[in-house]
Amino acid sequence: MSLFACSLNSGSNGNCYYIGSAHNAVLVDAGLSCRETEKRMRECGLSMLKVRAVFISHEHSDHIKGIERLSAKYGIPVYISQLTLKHSRLNIPASQVNEIFDEEKVELHEMDIIPFRKFHDAADPFSFIISYKGITIGIFTDLGRVCKKLIHHFSKCHAAFLESNYDAEMLESGPYPLHLKNRIKSGNGHLSNKQALQLFIRHRNKQLSHLFLAHLSNENNSPALVENLFNKHTLNTRIIIASRFNSTHVYEICPGIMKGKAEGIIPLRRGTQFQMF
Repeated sequence: MSLFACSLNSGSNGNCYYIGSAHNAVLVDAGLSCRETEKRMRECGLSMLKVRAVFISHEHSDHIKGIERLSAKYGIPVYISQLTLKHSRLNIPASQVNEIFDEEKVELHEMDIIPFRKFHDAADPFSFIISYKGITIGIFTDLGRVCKKLIHHFSKCHAAFLESNYDAEMLESGPYPLHLKNRIKSGNGHLSNKQALQLFIRHRNKQLSHLFLAHLSNENNSPALVENLFNKHTLNTRIIIASRFNSTHVYEICPGIMKGKAEGIIPLRRGTQFQMF
């Protein structure tokens, strides 16, 4: 049994992550337009008809931009906290809204989704882990700090989307005003490359086969810098940069396949329409 994981987009211009089995899937966040989400799903050989729910992490526009149209067009349930819904001002029929609670498991088509609160400058922000038949994938972005809950859930993952938002030196010397720099590096802002790397090195599961480095800043980071930094410490983990410009490949997450080789799992090719996960 396997789970399949893909970033449709990751960054301040829009966030959307796909996690699914062969028959059912969920999206975490819907920060692209409905049309762009559909386009990228098609390019990846993914089917919207298998998406059973969208889980919303918080109310910032780069995480919710497409949710109203997606939910209405496909009748997809939206899992969201009441505070997030209130502050988002989304217009979603009550019949399609499902409230989430801290550490309260949602059982959905053989997948278990556990939301848990994180530190970020939003009304009621959540991270998520998704499990299916012993496989666990985490979505950990927009993080102000590494907390005990994050360490606990990250350490159980076979794959994870982890924020590596900024390089500290680039942020300090960059063009952002002081108040924005302070917001980003505060305990309710974003994780730096160094903070993300420390979490990875100290708390990764030995079966962590794939690490998607996500939500990279366009002004205060560099994909090449992040990739080089993490590749020095990979061991058996494949490092993937989740781009702010396009989707990643769809990766199969299946514990035991790696057997010590980071290249042991081959990504499904984008545009492989017959896969239709």
